[in-house]
Amino acid sequence: MRKQIYILLFICFSLVNSSYVKAQIASVKVSGELTTPLTINNDDLHQYPQTTVTRKDHDGKDHIYTGVILAEILKKAGATLGPDLKGKNLTKFILVTASDNYQVVFALAELDKAFTDRTIILADQVDGKPLPSGEGPFRIIVQDEKKPARCIREVTEIKVISGK
Repeated sequence: MRKQIYILLFICFSLVNSSYVKAQIASVKVSGELTTPLTINNDDLHQYPQTTVTRKDHDGKDHIYTGVILAEILKKAGATLGPDLKGKNLTKFILVTASDNYQVVFALAELDKAFTDRTIILADQVDGKPLPSGEGPFRIIVQDEKKPARCIREVTEIKVISGK
């Protein structure tokens, strides 16, 4: 009888623990001036075409980051990009927020291929492995920027804002 109680308690604990883990799945909220705000988790991110960017990090070594071009995520969310990115829409920007409330800003034009060849991705891997704790699960990587200050770690939200 005692053994059965322990087994039952183990099963209950396992079910509660797995539910808690599922509730804690990391995601990035994409919000603001969009037609289709969305929330992206790792599974969602892998539904997009993957891109790699090589970037020197604080350690001075080149690392290969893998993720999705940020403009592709914003397009899916209904951000003003492409032919509509003109006039007053050029005042729009994104505010990227990290889990520690660190924030960086990008003009929408910095993300649009009609304006720039620079690649900016939302990465979830470095050197073929998931981003380590303290960097991920999601990180913005800016290709060829001299300082890594806008390569924001532990991204939780991307918000499109109008600077009207």
